[in-house]
Amino acid sequence: MKDVFAKLGQDFFSTIVFLVLYLVTGDVVLATCVAIAGAITQFVYARIKGQTLDMMTYASLALVVVLGGATLLTKDPRFVLAKPSIGHFAIGAIMLRKGWMLRYIPPIVSDTVPEYVIAAGYAWAALMFALGAGVIAVAMTGDMKLWAFYVSVVAIGAKVLAFAIQYVVLRVIIARKLRAAAAAPQM
Repeated sequence: MKDVFAKLGQDFFSTIVFLVLYLVTGDVVLATCVAIAGAITQFVYARIKGQTLDMMTYASLALVVVLGGATLLTKDPRFVLAKPSIGHFAIGAIMLRKGWMLRYIPPIVSDTVPEYVIAAGYAWAALMFALGAGVIAVAMTGDMKLWAFYVSVVAIGAKVLAFAIQYVVLRVIIARKLRAAAAAPQM
């Protein structure tokens, strides 16, 4: 779990830097420049350390530079604010692959209720698309405080809530299945 949060922090580092610096200074140009520099530094550091970089790392760097450049040219933060939606859409698209979640689930779950895990995977994809659309809608308002609240509270809260619901539902279903199997006459 710690690795997941570390990876998410790494993937959204430039967005976090932008948000914090913009909220502290109110200067969109400064926040954007530092976010772009941070993304480039993070990329160069990973290359120097010999870390294997996946497609998402390259895509994230390109998005920061392109959307950050558009923000600098127009002095409009909405371009940078829309960046997390692209991540949500990309992750949602990946989650449309049937059974993607099975490798992340304990064997008792994947062996007992694989069909529910597959359905949960599609539900996660739908959630990612909905959250991505929400990011764009909120970014278009240009209200930084609303955007910060949406990205840091609503989007993260929705994922935590979805995880909790999934955990409870799968646990209940598995318990019922195991009790039913134990109660069935043995031959």
